[in-house]
Order: sequence, then structure tokens, then C-alpha cells
Amino acid sequence: MTVKQLRAFLAVARTLNFVEAGVLVHLSQPALSLAIKKLEEGLGGALLTRTTRTVSLTPEGHKLYELGQRLLAEWDNAEEELQQRFSLQRGKVALAAMPSFAGTLLPHGLLTYRARYSNIRVEVHDVIAERVVEMVREGRIEMGITFDPGPSNELTFRPLFDDSFIGVLPPGHPLSSFDDITWSQLLQYDFIALQRPSGIRLMMENQLALQGLVPRVILDAHQLVTVGRMVATGLGVGAVPSLCRQQMEELGSRCVTLCEPSISRSVGVLTRSRYQLSAAASELRNILIETFDQSSDTMTSD
Repeated sequence: MTVKQLRAFLAVARTLNFVEAGVLVHLSQPALSLAIKKLEEGLGGALLTRTTRTVSLTPEGHKLYELGQRLLAEWDNAEEELQQRFSLQRGKVALAAMPSFAGTLLPHGLLTYRARYSNIRVEVHDVIAERVVEMVREGRIEMGITFDPGPSNELTFRPLFDDSFIGVLPPGHPLSSFDDITWSQLLQYDFIALQRPSGIRLMMENQLALQGLVPRVILDAHQLVTVGRMVATGLGVGAVPSLCRQQMEELGSRCVTLCEPSISRSVGVLTRSRYQLSAAASELRNILIETFDQSSDTMTSD
């Protein structure tokens, strides 16, 4: 049974007249008769009783008329909703983003998106970088903002900008009077880090190992905000992506530029390779690229 056949049958059932029904569905009488015949053949029996003067419904025809009106209404509603979604007049898009990005830069992109598509609801999951990757891979959300997870056949990573590590110091620390320091200077002090297997920690330790540097980790935590609170309390020093600068300073820590070596990691949009984005998600991705692309001025500040 096709939608065209159902529309033809409902028109005949409503009018009990092939001429009037043909006008309603824009079909000639032969085309209308053929559509009804095909429908009956497909369903396996007569829906209409025809004489030279009258048309009436069989018991099965009455049932299809009852069911068909609901089916066609649902079809029309679905068609209208999808048209609105494709034209971005309605819909929802879900994305995951690292808290350091979700709480600082993401609102800038969302402001542009909402100005253009105010009827699209945006659902933001602010979760750690590793969880962003998991949620995209599992298909729980369409796209994520995270650090480059490395080569993958399942995932596509589109870089937006590079984010460098900064030093985080307690108030009044001996190094807090400097605007920039070396890693060697920072690592003279007790160090607070993210727990393994954090990708941020592993990347930092691997880069430092190339320089023969090893942090003296005395405390580690699951969340960067906890690292920041520990540092602000005076338990030690730390190093975090510069995206976290505002958050660290709000917690009471002092942030300084780190050099020798300069350690950075790419931040970008993560999607599933074999799945096409919805119209709403695709446009949000475009706006994020437009807002934070590396070709524009760097969005983070040291």
C-alpha cells in the first residue's frame, strides 16, 4: 500500500463518487480506478462495492477508512516535521564538550547559532575529554568538542585551534611574580595532576619525558576543577590547558605561560565517520568552525 493509493481510496470513501474523488486527488478517473485496483490487489480483497450508479464501502473498506485517516494524518505530520527539520525551523541537536570549552568558548558559538536558528533546541553535555570521545563513538550524541583523540577509522576530527599548557600556582607562590616560566622551574615543586589514564596527563608526561623531565606528583584528581582547588589551597602546583585559565583564576590560582618546552594539543570537532549529521548538527558544526577556526584569531589567551 502506497501513500498515493491510500489518498485515492480515502477520497473515494469520503465522496463515494469517482469523479469528485479524482478532482480532490488530482487524478483522472482511469488513474484513480487503477490506484484503487492496485490497492485492493495488494491487500487481498475488495474495499469498494461498485454498481453503475452507486459506490459503497465493504466492511474491510470501512475499517481501512477508519485506519487510513489516522495513518494519513500521522504521515502528513511526519512529512511536515521533517520538512521543518531540514529547513531548520524545528529540531534538536545534542553535543558533548569538555567543561573547559563548554564554560568558556562554546557560548560564543551558540550565540551565533541561536541568532540564526532560534527554534532549534541545543542539548550540551559537559563531560571530560575522554567521555566526549566515548559518547560520539557510541552514537549518544552527534558531535563533540574535545582534544584530538588520534587516528581512528570510526571518528573524524576537524581541528579548530591549538591549546597550550599553562602553569597553575597557589597565591603568593615564589614563581607567581613571573608572567612566563619554564617547565623545569615549575617541576621543582610538588605537582598535582589529573588521574591516569587521562589523555591530558599522558600527553603531558610523554612530552616532558622527551626533555628528561618528570613531575613529582603528590596528588591527582579526576577533574581539572579539583586540581585547581588543590593548587589554590597551596597543596602544590599544576599545569592545565589554557582553556582552563578563567576557571583556575576564579578558584584563586595564579596562571602563567609555560615554555621550554611548549606543549600544546589540538582542540576540534569530533563526529562519526560513517554517519551523516542532521541538518541542525551540520549547521552547528559549520558555525563552530567559522567561529573558532585556526585561520581566525586565537580564541584563547595566555
